[in-house]
Amino acid sequence: MKALILCCEKIRDKQCIGCERCLKASREKLGNFDLENEESSVEIVGILGCGGCPGLFLQRIKLFNKWIEGMDDYDVIFIGNCVKAMAESNKCSWTIEDLKSKIEEKFGKKVIVGTHPWA
Repeated sequence: MKALILCCEKIRDKQCIGCERCLKASREKLGNFDLENEESSVEIVGILGCGGCPGLFLQRIKLFNKWIEGMDDYDVIFIGNCVKAMAESNKCSWTIEDLKSKIEEKFGKKVIVGTHPWA
């Protein structure tokens, strides 16, 4: 399964250096990368930042899709733990529920909230 990970611009490379926790979890099928009925691991095709506050996720995903058109595609979008943390602390202008539903509606991709098992 191929996946895109959405991350928070405020946290990426500040608290979660190089998104290594997400990459390790995907390689080792940990956290939400442990998908039931999936024999193969999750292949990350991209890690996409939100674009900064107020969170331009939809525009960034649209641009990413255009950028990889004809080269690659993906099946699922993971909302990173960093985005989840910011949304739950009300520091993000998006709620997780709104973000998930807007992405599913606009791009028709499965959305999984959360990535790795570490805090």
